Amino acid sequence: MRLLYLAISALFSGLTEGQQTSLHKHSPSVQTLPPLREQAALINGWVAKRKKLIPEILRRYDAEAWLISMLESGEDPVFWILKSAEQFSARRRTMYLFLADGSDDKPFEYSWIDNTPQVWTDLANVIEERNITKLVANIDPKVAFSSGLHYGEGREILTNLNNTIESDVPWSERLINMPGVAISFIALQMDDRLPWYRKLQETAWAIIQEAFSEKVIKPGVTTTTDVEWWMRDKLQSLNFTTWFQPDVSVLNSGDYAPGDPDLPERVITYGDVLHVDFGVTAMGMNTDTQHLGYVLRPGEAEEDIPLGLMEGLRKGNRLQDIVRENMLPDRKGNEILKAAREQMTAEGIEGKIYCHGVGDFGHSGGAAIGMTNLQEFVPGLGEAHLGQRTWHSVELFVEHFVPELGETLNFPLEEDVAWDKETETFEWVYGRQEKFHFVHPAVDQLPLNTEDL
Repeated sequence: MRLLYLAISALFSGLTEGQQTSLHKHSPSVQTLPPLREQAALINGWVAKRKKLIPEILRRYDAEAWLISMLESGEDPVFWILKSAEQFSARRRTMYLFLADGSDDKPFEYSWIDNTPQVWTDLANVIEERNITKLVANIDPKVAFSSGLHYGEGREILTNLNNTIESDVPWSERLINMPGVAISFIALQMDDRLPWYRKLQETAWAIIQEAFSEKVIKPGVTTTTDVEWWMRDKLQSLNFTTWFQPDVSVLNSGDYAPGDPDLPERVITYGDVLHVDFGVTAMGMNTDTQHLGYVLRPGEAEEDIPLGLMEGLRKGNRLQDIVRENMLPDRKGNEILKAAREQMTAEGIEGKIYCHGVGDFGHSGGAAIGMTNLQEFVPGLGEAHLGQRTWHSVELFVEHFVPELGETLNFPLEEDVAWDKETETFEWVYGRQEKFHFVHPAVDQLPLNTEDL
């Protein structure tokens, strides 16, 4: 029966042999980061290349210019994409101006760091010299990535431009909201960044694999919170960090609610189904991964795991495939959500889809494909179009009844994808989980003979 089950699972997994080999069969290992000076050179190179694509984005939206301005410690989200590796915050008044057109004689980029009135004179001179009639500003009320202009800074801009530039049209009518500009810029990823992102993703896998093992977990003693802090300490020891507290829970205790920061601490014991939500941060990039683990009972081998759990994971893999199949370039996030949900319903799969952009932020710019509380339509980012140069996190869960446990469990999974030019599809950045991580009993916890099983 077990062999028959495995054969059926392979048949319906939707993976070709070629795709199977693209999923890493070797054990993931922690990747070493280069020295900080080398990291800085890489990061600054990526920033320079990315900035050069801003005029193309502005022309796509038929925009003349884009103004980003902030005071020290009041950074616009876009600042973190524009800054150099040696910058840790905005200084004084930090201002950027990008134009849709530029040449050797007329640059497309201007920037100032100043705390005197001279900055307004300089800005006005450029506006008049380049005949700019309207400025895109990050003033959108719904999307954080396009909402970074603080209210006070916005008033200061309007006051000074009105006082400096003579015009019959007030600047309150010439400062325009065009959220797609900031979203598109943040969602834009550089090809030569991806190999390093893969290294971060492999590191995340390696840490999860060790965390969900007998090296860290002693059944009946170790708690979910113990594992979370072990992961934090492990990251720090490797010179990585994270963008959120690792979230470890026991699924068969009912302790799973997507995004719930207040799950109770549990003592991990034999037969527990474990879940972790984990992100690795380094070199200006953030990963987002969710995996499942199982605590083997004394005398229980990996192949003895309840078939219902294996089927739940397989069903989660199938929903991952459904989402990826519907992730077609230029489709809106809401269109992908609708198509994927219709397909999962037709295949008898119950669960939720809540995918998002990933990279510079853990929850980054790009098309949102569902949210935990919005399974029909997501305003704002749900109406954004899927871009080939955006990395995405395929995040979801399926509901599946596990007969051996006599209860329905949620099986949450999350992996990051990037566009593959050869296959012309979004492929896994490192891989995707197709088997549980196993916590084996320690040697002193194994039964002495078969009568003790």
